Amino acid sequence: MTDAHCHPWDLLEYLTEKGLTTGTEGSRHMPIHPEEERRETGAEVAASSWNLEQFEYHERLAKKAREDGAPRLYCCFALHPQLSGERDFFPSPGLELLRSLGAEGRLDAVGETGFDLYDERYRAGEKTQDEIFADHLEIALRYDLPVVLHLRKAMHKIFPFTKELKKLPAVVFHSWPGTRGEGEAFLKRGVNAFFSFGTVVLKNHREAMACAAFFPGDRLLLETDAPYQPLRGKDFSSWRDLDVICRGIASLRKEAGSACSTPEELEENSTANFHRVFANNSG
Repeated sequence: MTDAHCHPWDLLEYLTEKGLTTGTEGSRHMPIHPEEERRETGAEVAASSWNLEQFEYHERLAKKAREDGAPRLYCCFALHPQLSGERDFFPSPGLELLRSLGAEGRLDAVGETGFDLYDERYRAGEKTQDEIFADHLEIALRYDLPVVLHLRKAMHKIFPFTKELKKLPAVVFHSWPGTRGEGEAFLKRGVNAFFSFGTVVLKNHREAMACAAFFPGDRLLLETDAPYQPLRGKDFSSWRDLDVICRGIASLRKEAGSACSTPEELEENSTANFHRVFANNSG
């Protein structure tokens, strides 16, 4: 299995706070350290971070996995658009770090970046989001890196950048928020786009379900957004959810008569797609 978008640092913080990493208190969902669970499930993941401490933690996990011959972890970095809603947010240090990581060849992708206009707090930072996204895109183009996009209530913001997106090796739409027509439009315009789906398709989100059912199999990715998109009845998401997500999407595709309509086919295709995005950029 592969996970195109997750936050191992945040998952560890959450589980540590809840006392769920020791196996003594509790949750059958994940009674062990998240990195142990990742290895047990065999999940290759693309891990997003937005500060140096998070990135270096992911980088250490990636190095250890390579040394052990374990499932790979790919390191992504960006200033999340939601940071624009924080007081005293100064993007310059983060952008300098992003440039350094790109120049040093330490990045597998730039992300998650993009736009978040979900509520008034984030809408108030729209100008800042515009400025930092332009910087992220310039850095990704300079170092020929894929981009992982976050677009919440902001699909209209990304279409003007189609010309630039076409020049990138790949564009991953995290938790695809658009319509079937919008996704097809990116492909028709020559963007090497991949559409990532998580637990939202299991929660009766009609548009996401239709997109997961009908998009081409060679454009699909699976994700957990761990720990932020839990299954119903769960408090957090983790890599054990990938099998449930895969089976749910396969069922939708079978009902729609689309290719990759068995869990085995979907897993094989999404894994190949994941490697097309991330593995070609990793040392």
